[in-house]
Amino acid sequence: MQMMRLGKTEMVVNKNGFGALPIQRITKEEAAVILRKAYDNGINYFDTARAYSDSEEKIGYALSDVREHIFIATKTGATDVKTFWEHLHTSLEKMKTDYIDLYQFHNPAVCPKPNDGSGLYEAMLEAKEKGMVRHIGFTNHRIAVARDCVESGLYETLQFPFNYLSTPEEFALVDMCNKADMGYISMKALSGGLISNGAAAAVFQYAHEVLPIWGVQKISELDEFLSYQENPPVLTEELQAVIAKDQKELMLDFCRGCGYCMPCPVGIEINNSARMSLQIRRAPSGDFLTPEWQEKMKRIENCLHCGKCAAQCPYGLDTPQLLQENWKDYQEILAGKPLFAYTYGKQD
Repeated sequence: MQMMRLGKTEMVVNKNGFGALPIQRITKEEAAVILRKAYDNGINYFDTARAYSDSEEKIGYALSDVREHIFIATKTGATDVKTFWEHLHTSLEKMKTDYIDLYQFHNPAVCPKPNDGSGLYEAMLEAKEKGMVRHIGFTNHRIAVARDCVESGLYETLQFPFNYLSTPEEFALVDMCNKADMGYISMKALSGGLISNGAAAAVFQYAHEVLPIWGVQKISELDEFLSYQENPPVLTEELQAVIAKDQKELMLDFCRGCGYCMPCPVGIEINNSARMSLQIRRAPSGDFLTPEWQEKMKRIENCLHCGKCAAQCPYGLDTPQLLQENWKDYQEILAGKPLFAYTYGKQD
């Protein structure tokens, strides 16, 4: 079982972290079975957020009796001190605990700092002094904001997307964290589902000084990552070919499905519709050609071109154009034409 030290927090964690966003989609009992199996098989780091509906409650339900043996990380999206304390107290109550091992600011537009006028960092320090929070972390999707966080020296961990589709700037961010002795928590290890080979994803993550948090909502998904604990994947020629193929197809301006562009004023499900061409290529197309999905994709015709989605995209994508290109591809698929390439990526 591979363990790692999470930067200056000194927390020693299993290098398979549990990402608890997906368990909000299943029942409390189903979630409890998965969470307990993860714990029973050595996973000791569980990441959630106040924004993940009942995810915190499910963690408390399943793991409160082994609280002293696990590390819990959660997040607050508060933009004012009053909401900060409300979120913190609610998280503690839901998870049946009196402290949070790692409390993180959840994707703020700017990095909270002392004397910035928001009072958020001062509130975080007060929570730490009171023993309600043990370590202070930061999550983001914007490279400039993430760099500011690392350079500030105020935080013990950074959570940021990282996988074998990452840009050179994102690789450099990992190096920055390592040099600053900041724990790097790797989200989007499967690139929002576009990386479909778990072994390829895992062999990449294990080769770097990062903690991947795998989003799990099925026992079968958990079992795959547990199997890597005793038999870590090796970078074979076959896996190298998988990675090379994915990089050739996907390392362009593609939607990661993070959802920060939402909600859309006309109800377009942007975080899926803007990458539909890629999803159909990488999953059974029938899953996305149902009447329900046809109705969702058709909403693209109602796009107001208001620019809100593009303005909120942390990757600077031209989201309206992505939507139009994906709608065009989708219509061609419905008409029986093969989808050879992701149009927006300008591939041949």
